[in-house]
Amino acid sequence: MLRGNKVALRARHADDIPILHADLHDDVVNASRAAVGPWRPIPVGSEHSQFVVDEKKEQNVHFSVVSLDSDELVGTATLWGIDTHSRSAHVGLGLLSTARGKGYGTDVVAVLCHYGFAQRGLNRLQIETLADNAAMLRAAERNGFTREGVTRSSAWVMGEFVDEVLFGLLVDEWKAASDN
Repeated sequence: MLRGNKVALRARHADDIPILHADLHDDVVNASRAAVGPWRPIPVGSEHSQFVVDEKKEQNVHFSVVSLDSDELVGTATLWGIDTHSRSAHVGLGLLSTARGKGYGTDVVAVLCHYGFAQRGLNRLQIETLADNAAMLRAAERNGFTREGVTRSSAWVMGEFVDEVLFGLLVDEWKAASDN
């Protein structure tokens, strides 16, 4: 288990899946904003649920996020698209509706950075988020990510195109910030 100040990242348990699915997938608007591709109805027990971990896919590492105060499930975190040649990966997370606005997102990003840089030996982490996702923008900036650009009208979300913001963090930047 990986620990931050507010959260711990642990392996996904089978009983996490129905909770994550009900709150994060069945909320069509939230799921549409978080996923690449259109929302589609998937039953909670389906092997196609995004919350079922396929351990054979080594380029993705999935965690369940729990609160350190209560040990309750508060969301999901992922290091995805791990490129072992270029030593880079993408950061992703989803918080249950009851867990938003409590600073968990910032802490999840910090723990994923530590995992990616200290445990996996990566050189670069990247975050892509919708331009109006204020919480993820703050989490990226608070963890030292640099805003590298905007891809205009690049995401089709609920009937309209939305801009995405690209952030990057290099291991040397992360180490320098960690030393302070």
